[in-house]
Amino acid sequence: MFSIASPGGWRQAWRSASVAGMSILRLLPLLIVLTGCSSLGYYAQLGEGQWQLLQARQPVAELLADPQQPAALRQRLQLAQEARAFASARLGLPDNRSYRLYANLKRPYVVWNLFATAEFSLQPLTHCFPIAGCVAYRGYFDEQRARGAAALLRVQGLDTEVAGVEAYSTLGWFDDPLLNSMLAWSDARVAALIFHELAHQRLYLPGDTAFNESFARFVEEEGLRQWRQARHLPPPPAHLQRQRE
Repeated sequence: MFSIASPGGWRQAWRSASVAGMSILRLLPLLIVLTGCSSLGYYAQLGEGQWQLLQARQPVAELLADPQQPAALRQRLQLAQEARAFASARLGLPDNRSYRLYANLKRPYVVWNLFATAEFSLQPLTHCFPIAGCVAYRGYFDEQRARGAAALLRVQGLDTEVAGVEAYSTLGWFDDPLLNSMLAWSDARVAALIFHELAHQRLYLPGDTAFNESFARFVEEEGLRQWRQARHLPPPPAHLQRQRE
């Protein structure tokens, strides 16, 4: 199952069946039976993309101990590990290997989300998945696949949007890594992402995006408040406080 945080405020929850310790590729026959053979190509790219991400992971502790790694990378990873430790020790969030690993995918986004609506409509086209229920987008690990799918929907008269996503989580089904696409963010945004995604691991109701995102956002903001306080940092600027309110 997947929770995705993307630019422009899009934060959704997307799940697909998986079993701890089992390659997602082995689940494709089950997914095809549940959703129909027409989904074969879509689920195949999901399996391939997830497998590549898992293979790219490295323990952060090893990278921090390696003097050959760039100092800037080690500094960003160290900050992330401090936020990760705080999440479990002070916020009661899951204590596992998620965000104690790092993956450099060598691209600016981990996935691309495809959104679609009927012309002049504000109601998004939904897609239904095993376990998760229905969500308002489809995710692709390859940008060209996403844009190709968008082109097919436009032929059908739908309006579409393809949005690159910098952060990606399986909500604890796998050990989610920090990603190279996240490390250009501010310290606060990296910490917020860790708090947000670990909150999903703590509590997630399939199919109820509004509740899940509200809960995770609350944990994120309260976690950031406590994080800043523990590090003797000033409160967020007033304009950010007003935006949150």
